This record gives sequence, structure tokens and C-alpha cells, in this order.
Amino acid sequence: AAPRGAPAAFPRLRRPVYAAMLRCTVVLLAASAALGLVGRPGRLAPLRASTTPASASEAPASASPVSDEFELDFFSRPVLDERGKKLWEVLLCDKTGAYREVRTLPSNLVNSRELRRVVEELIASAPVKPSIVRFFRNQMFNMISIALSDASFEARPSRATHALFEWLRERERDVYPSMEGYRPQMKQTSFMDFTAETPQKLPDQLRGEKYAFVTLPGSAFLEGAVNAENVGRGSLCPLWNLAPDDRVHGILVASGRAAAISAWMSGLEVAFLRADIGSRELILEEGIDRKFLLARITDTQRREAQVFEQGKRKVDGLHFLAVKENLEDDEVAAFWLLRQVTSSAA
Repeated sequence: AAPRGAPAAFPRLRRPVYAAMLRCTVVLLAASAALGLVGRPGRLAPLRASTTPASASEAPASASPVSDEFELDFFSRPVLDERGKKLWEVLLCDKTGAYREVRTLPSNLVNSRELRRVVEELIASAPVKPSIVRFFRNQMFNMISIALSDASFEARPSRATHALFEWLRERERDVYPSMEGYRPQMKQTSFMDFTAETPQKLPDQLRGEKYAFVTLPGSAFLEGAVNAENVGRGSLCPLWNLAPDDRVHGILVASGRAAAISAWMSGLEVAFLRADIGSRELILEEGIDRKFLLARITDTQRREAQVFEQGKRKVDGLHFLAVKENLEDDEVAAFWLLRQVTSSAA
């Protein structure tokens, strides 16, 4: 038996219970029904993959309304100005990518006061006023936190800035190389730095009783079987470059405390899941740099964990976390569609 306080290992779930989820080839509706994720009539339109690339300073053509959840970046770019100094940019977008604005700053104006002024100007002219502004850069935490203090919105350190990551990738690929003063050797290879901190253990009451590696077809998301109306306390990240026959890998948590687990997780800035093969740990990454240990991976599940990580890479980091009361439930307590973005290359 596992020592008291240790997270549970992944049990071997019976294949018939989640036959529709576990590498199934059945039709979409059967797969969705097994998860309790069939869309409800008269609700929000399903998420669609973006097919129109955006220019550097304009939002892409989109039918999505501008969200009141914004994403912010303030950092130097791989471009030198006429004085040979790094070019700094303020990027502000909403979480759908329907709204985007850019402002450049010289290096001698990189401070919290100037950043606050620029952000206030951008928000004053935005079509929607934000209730939340997320930012992901650990290196800029202090400056951004000071700049956004006492603002009319909530500032949240978070790596769940998916629209911003996609926009940064576009600019790294299409915009900066065409600018005078571009220096390819200054280009970022990764948006985030992983720390070697030990993951925090979950409180006993928030640990799942059973875990499983599962998959869903890309069509479940593209065709709306999984949509904003049936993910419970969870959320869906935007979709890019996902094909209907792609397999999206995920983790299913089954627990009699599903409601409590989902409520707790809904209060976090859930970033992504990561199976650490070396330490044999399933880790929930949250906020800018916080980690939680969800479960231990047994010897027999090591291969499944490797497939999970390989599957994430095949769909540009896309994966999911689902929480259910028990294996026979038709409804999920919460479902998060997540993306792990590390590389700045699209």
C-alpha cells in the first residue's frame, strides 16, 4: 500500500468502461455520449479551428466576440533600434485573439510607470473593458505586477495565455525577420523556463481515487461535441491547426469528491499537465511556476505516460483533463482543454 499522504498510482481501468475514449474508432456521437459531452441544443456555437493567419498588428478575421479576459506581454524582441538598443513591445490581446494591439517602447522607457500608461491607453480604446488580464513572463513579474496594481481589472500571473502565445509565434515567424535591425541570434527558443522545484502534494481531500490515460478525436472539439456549455467548471483553450482525425490525449480523474476537486481547480490558473517519465510523476502546472503532484506513474503505466507526451507533441501540446464522479457517470464535473507551449516555433 502507498504510504499515507502519497498520491495514488494510476489503476488499470477496465477497458469496456471507457471503450469510447480509449483509442476508439466508433462514431463521434458514441464517443461523446460515453463522456457525457454531447452538445446541448440552442447553446453556444462550437469552437472552430482558426484558418486565417493574422498580420502583426491586426486581429485575425473572427466571428468570435471580444472576450473580457485579456492577455499581456511586455518584453524585448530580437530587433535593435537605430541606437543599437533592444526594441521592447507591449502586446495586448483578448483570449480569443479577436482583439490585438501592439505598442513599441525604447529601452530607456522600460519601467512600470510607462507600462501602466501604455496599458491604460490601450484599454481605454479597446472594444471591451477587461475583467482579467493574464501575463506569463516570470522575468517581468515584478514590473508587470506593479504596473497593474490598483487597476480596474484583476491581474493574474498565468501560463494559460494561449492566444498570446500564438500571436508571439506569428510575430517571431512573420514580423520580426522583416524588420530593420532584426537579429536572429536574439530570437527566443522558448517562452518559458522550467524550474526544478519539487511539486507540491495535493491535500488529501483533493486527490483523485482513480486516474487513466485516455484520448478523444479532434472532431469532438472541431464539431462541437465538446463545447463551452458542457465542460462544467472547466474551460477550453482556443484551437489552432487541429485536424478531425487527430488524437487528443488526456487524463481522466475519477473521484467521489469530483465536485470539490473541480471547484478547487476552477480557482487555479491551470496551465497544462506533464508526465515526468524520469521521476514517474504526473504533474499539474499552474500559474507562472507552481506545480502539483497529481499521481505516481507505475512501471506498467510508464509506456502510457510516454505515449501521452508523444501525443501532445503531435498536436502542438494540446491535451485535456477531465474530472468525473465515478466511471459510470454520463456527466463530467469539469473538463479542461489545455495546451503546453514551450517553443516559440510554430
